[in-house]
Amino acid sequence: MCPNHPEGAEPESSPPEAARARALALALRQATASVGGRGALLHRWDPGAGRLSLVAVDGVDAEAARAWRELREEQDAPPSRALRRGVPVQVAGDGLATGAAGTVAVPLTGPGGPVGALSVLLCAPDEPDDVQMSFLYAVAAWAAERLEWAAEKPPPPRELAPVHERAVRTVKLTATLAEAVTVQDVVRAFAQYVLSPFGADGLVVGAFENGRLTKVGEAGYPADYVKRFEGPLVSGMPMTDVLRTHRPQFIESPAQMYERYPAVVDKIMMGTSPKTAWAFLPLVASGRAVGISVLSYNQPRPFSEEDRAHLTTLSTMVGQALERARLYDLEHARAQELQSALLPRVLPRLPAAVAAARYLPTGRGEQVGGDWFDVIPLSADRVALVIGDVMGHGIAEAATMGRLRTAVCTLADLDMAPDELLGHLNDLVSDLGEDFYATCLYAVYDPVGRTCRYSLAGHPPPVFVHPDGTVQSPVVSPDPPLGAAFPPFAVHEVGLADGSLVVLCTDGLIESGAHDAEQGLAELMRVLAGAGVRPARFTGADQEADLRGVEELCDKVVTEMLPDRERTTDDAALLIVHTRAMPADDIASFGLPDDPRAAGRAREFVRDQLSRWGLDELTTTTELLVSELVGNVIRHAKGPMRLRLLRSRILTCEVYDGSLSAPRIRQAAYTDEGGRGLQLVAALSRRWGARYLSDAKCIWTEQDIPNGTRGRAGAAPPGPARRGPAGFAGPTDDSAGPPSAALGPGARRAS
Repeated sequence: MCPNHPEGAEPESSPPEAARARALALALRQATASVGGRGALLHRWDPGAGRLSLVAVDGVDAEAARAWRELREEQDAPPSRALRRGVPVQVAGDGLATGAAGTVAVPLTGPGGPVGALSVLLCAPDEPDDVQMSFLYAVAAWAAERLEWAAEKPPPPRELAPVHERAVRTVKLTATLAEAVTVQDVVRAFAQYVLSPFGADGLVVGAFENGRLTKVGEAGYPADYVKRFEGPLVSGMPMTDVLRTHRPQFIESPAQMYERYPAVVDKIMMGTSPKTAWAFLPLVASGRAVGISVLSYNQPRPFSEEDRAHLTTLSTMVGQALERARLYDLEHARAQELQSALLPRVLPRLPAAVAAARYLPTGRGEQVGGDWFDVIPLSADRVALVIGDVMGHGIAEAATMGRLRTAVCTLADLDMAPDELLGHLNDLVSDLGEDFYATCLYAVYDPVGRTCRYSLAGHPPPVFVHPDGTVQSPVVSPDPPLGAAFPPFAVHEVGLADGSLVVLCTDGLIESGAHDAEQGLAELMRVLAGAGVRPARFTGADQEADLRGVEELCDKVVTEMLPDRERTTDDAALLIVHTRAMPADDIASFGLPDDPRAAGRAREFVRDQLSRWGLDELTTTTELLVSELVGNVIRHAKGPMRLRLLRSRILTCEVYDGSLSAPRIRQAAYTDEGGRGLQLVAALSRRWGARYLSDAKCIWTEQDIPNGTRGRAGAAPPGPARRGPAGFAGPTDDSAGPPSAALGPGARRAS
C-alpha cells in the first residue's frame, strides 16, 4: 500500500456524533485497505440543498480535502457522478492533488433513496478486482446505515439489522483473514464470522487437490459423518459441479436436493445427517478451485439474492486466504522436516555425560528457525557440547543451521579448542554473506580434569548446577555473534564437581515480550535451583535413572519458562547434561625417560596396569600400540614423554611429548624397511588421532574392552565408534611434519 497522508480534521461533534464519526472513520480505513488506496472520503447527500457534504475523511490532508467539502449534484467530481448514476465510478487522475492515480466512488443508498457517496483515492490506475469491489460494497452498505441514523431518520426496520451485522462481520472477517497464517486459522475465521450471521448449523471446509477432496476443518457435524465429504470426486454430486463450474449451489430443502441430485440423498447428504438445507460454495484462487465450503442448516431455508451474493463474495475471500495458508503450511512442513533431519535424532550415551534436549518451534505460526544443539564425543572420554541459533526464520535459516552443525562436528573431530573452533566457524558464517549471523556456545567437558572450558559468540551463557544445589552462571563478556566477530574469542573455564549439571539454551527460552534475556536467565536459575541433582556414576546401571532425571528436568524447565507456548514468537532450544567425573582408579599415568629405554618401560607399565584392571586380554595389543607411539616420539619428536591409560567403556592409551609436529600416515612400498608404524596403529585400534596442547601434543588410541573383562560391574556397552579409514595413501612417511600438516585417520586437535 502506498503511504497515506495525515488524516483530516473532524468537525466538532456532540458525544453521540463523535461516536458515529469514529465509526465512519473506521469504515473509511477498511475501505482504503480493501483496495490498497491512499485515503478515503465520505459524503452525505442533502436532497433539499441538492449537494453532497463531506462528513468523514481518512488518509487525506484537510487542506486537500477542502476542494470536495461541498459538491453539487451536477459537478463532474467522482462522488457526484456516482450519486447521479447510482453505480460505482472510477476516474483516472489526481483530483485533489494528493499524488493519487485515480479515484473510485461508490454510491450509498438507503430505503428511501441515495444517502451519499464513498470515495477511495487509488495508488495505481488499475481497477479494483471483483473481490475488492465486493468488500467495498459491504463497507458502503454499512456506512449508508450510519449516515441514515446520523440524519435522525427512523432507525432501520428490525429485519434490516442482519444486513448491518453482516457488514460488520465482513469487515472483521477480512481483517482476520489478512492475519491468518495456517489453514486452521482460515477455517476458524470462517466459522466465527459466517456461521452465526447466516444462521447456519454446520460447516465443512475441504481442500481440493489431484482430483480429491480432503477435509481441513468442520463444525456442527458428527466426526464420522464428515468423512463422507472426503475422497475422489464422482459425477452426480453437488461438490463435483461446484468445483467444475466454480459456481455455488444453494439447495433449500431435501426435496430440492433429491430433485437435483437423486443419487446423493441416500449416499451422502441424508441418512445420519440432520441437515436439510445447504450452501455449497467454491473456494477459488488464481482462477482455479482450491477447495469447497459447505454451510448446512437443520431446517429448510430459502436463500435470498442478497444471501447468495454475500456468501459468494465471502467464499472468494476465503478461497484466496485458504490457498495462501496451504502454501504456508506446505512450506512450513518442509522446513520443519528439514530442520528435524538436521538436528540429532538421538543424543549419544557417553560415560562422562548423560544428556537430554528439547527443541521448541515458535507457537505463533511463523516459519522455523535456526536453533540447533549437539553432543559430540571426543578423545579421552571428553565431551563437546554445542548450542547455536541462526538469526532469522525460514528454510534458508534451517539450511544454514545444518551447514553450521556439520561444520562444528567436523571441526570438533579435529579436537580444536573452543576459541579456535569458533574462529573457523566465524569465517564460514562471514563467507555466507552480510545478512547471515549466528550465535553459538561451544564447550568441552573433561571428566579427568573435571573442568568445562567454553567460548561464547553472542550467545546466552551456560548455567551450572553443582551437586550441593548451587546454581552458577559466570558473568563474562561474550564475543559478538558469528559473522560479526573478530577473533580471537575468549576462553572461559569452570571447575565441575562430579555429578554437576551443564545447562545450555537459546534466547527463545529466556527472552520474551514479558522480560528481557537477563531477567529470563535469572528465572531459569531459579527453576534449576529447585531441581535435585542425583549422585552420578561414571558408568553403570544408574545411567537409565540419570537419563530419566534429566528428561524430567527438561520438561520442568520448558513448562515453567514457557507456560504459554502457543504465544511464543521465537524458536527455543534447551540442552541439559549430567556430567560424570572419571574415578581416580580408572586413570593411570606414568612418566617415561627421554631415551630408547622408554619403549620397554612403557610396555612394563602397560602389563602391570592392565593386570590390575583385569584386562590381560588387551595386553599384547596395547604393548604393540605403545611401542609404536613411543618409538615415533624417540625418532621424530622430543620429550618429555608421558604415558596415560584411561579405563571406561573403552581403553584409551595416550602418549604425550613436547613436540608440536604432526604424525602422518603413508602407504609404504614393498621394499621399504619402515613407514608402516601408523598403519599398524590404525589396524589395531578402533580409533586413533592427535590433539595439541599449548606446548605439547598427545597421540591417542582407543580399544574396545571385551565383554566380561571390563574390570567393573555394570559397564555400559561401547557406543558407536567414529573412526577414520584403516589406511591413508600419500607420498609422506611417518616422520614428523609441521603442526599444520595433514593428520592421520580420525586425527583431531584440542587444547
